[in-house]
Amino acid sequence: MESTTRSRWKAKSFAEIAEANPMSGIIIKLQASLSESQAQAMLLDCSDALLEATPELSDLLNRACFGKQINTYDSGKQWFQLGPEEAFYLHHALHCSTINGETGNAMNAVEVWECMVSRNKAFPWLYTAYAHLRRKNWVVRSGLQYGVDFVAYRHHPALVHSEFAVLVLSDDDDGESRLRVWSDLQCSLRVCGGVAKTLLVLHVIKCSTKNELDSRLLYGWDEYTVIEERTITRWVPEHCREAHASDGGATQ
Repeated sequence: MESTTRSRWKAKSFAEIAEANPMSGIIIKLQASLSESQAQAMLLDCSDALLEATPELSDLLNRACFGKQINTYDSGKQWFQLGPEEAFYLHHALHCSTINGETGNAMNAVEVWECMVSRNKAFPWLYTAYAHLRRKNWVVRSGLQYGVDFVAYRHHPALVHSEFAVLVLSDDDDGESRLRVWSDLQCSLRVCGGVAKTLLVLHVIKCSTKNELDSRLLYGWDEYTVIEERTITRWVPEHCREAHASDGGATQ
């Protein structure tokens, strides 16, 4: 997965700061802190989850870019609103948080999964793509403002601009997939070009029937799905001709 543009750090020293504080190390600290505090998130009607955090845990959540902090008057208590993919990743992939349902009782992974899918049928594919990028230590945030599913950062968004605009496709979309016509592709490429991002298409291919896949994803999704990564760029004839002419002059 290679970007067609260089990492755009927001200041000259930020690359060194990121190198000295790798995201993988921050995630390990967050995982340990959540496990030690026996963190419990409350599932909301919109499928997001609300997590109470101490100041120390709040700092780690912010550094690891999980959730959105909600400002309160009580400085001793802080709350984070986690998206469905974030909440399930902390619960299932990192095994460091509990999710409580509307009744207040803890839910197991299967119950959380079924609840998420009932509220958004695309959740299996979005979560698979989200977890795929997170496991590669990319910071993954919502891409709604760019018309995509996610945006991926090399490190914290305060240090660097996002490199990828991510679209998630699946082979079980009931004919509703994007990028089926050239106009969709052109629109996406123009938006990405205007904000200096590379369009990354993650195609999630199931290797079993839908019901089998939904259950197996809970225990080893990477063994039962194939993820195709494709970066797509807009071809500009003028640029290609200039590059060709330049190369030709250099070889003569």
